Amino acid sequence: MLLASASSGQSFYQERESRNHILTFGVGPSFAYLDNGGQYRAWNFEIKPSISAAYTKKLNTRFDLRGTAGVQWLSSGGNPSQGVQSKWAENKGAFTANGSAIYFDAMPSMNLFGFANHMNRSQVNLYGGFGIGMMIANTKQTKSFNIEEQPTNQSITSAYIPLRAGLSFSLGPYSDIAAEGTIFFTFTDNLDGNTGFNKYGDHLAQAQIVYRRYFIPRSKKD
Repeated sequence: MLLASASSGQSFYQERESRNHILTFGVGPSFAYLDNGGQYRAWNFEIKPSISAAYTKKLNTRFDLRGTAGVQWLSSGGNPSQGVQSKWAENKGAFTANGSAIYFDAMPSMNLFGFANHMNRSQVNLYGGFGIGMMIANTKQTKSFNIEEQPTNQSITSAYIPLRAGLSFSLGPYSDIAAEGTIFFTFTDNLDGNTGFNKYGDHLAQAQIVYRRYFIPRSKKD
């Protein structure tokens, strides 16, 4: 009976220590707003996969600090008219661009329903924030739709501002699942090798299903 009582007391004490660290893994569809990306008002553009992993440190009852890394695949698309193709040719812009963007960002985020201990968090929570990041886009580009043209490898690095929000649902004492959306506002119009055709620069967007796991670092456990 004494052993059982000691074991129970130790478990209770362990749950009193809040798990203020979160690992996140996400996957979902994405698209890129590019000059040669397609006809966006007509929803004629390519949908590509994206994956991400994140580490979050809880700062207080309402605010977190999060670092996110991931990959988003990129693709040009749509059916540009002959007039559009002529403009691209005049500007020596790329007709096609296919590849991926590797990114990393850091951002503070706010929880709509704050909590002091992971055991007391609400069943549903809304969170979001914005920060600063860096991405490297590597693509293969062509200057025409000629299937015999050999694509060239291009790489460009750009800073960006991530705007991210999610709606999480508790799965248990240590896990959440969430629907999360992110928009990457880059500082370049040349991710696709085609500049000045669209009104805005090149930007990325994602919608992911993410799994969130609360934990205590091993060093603290020891």
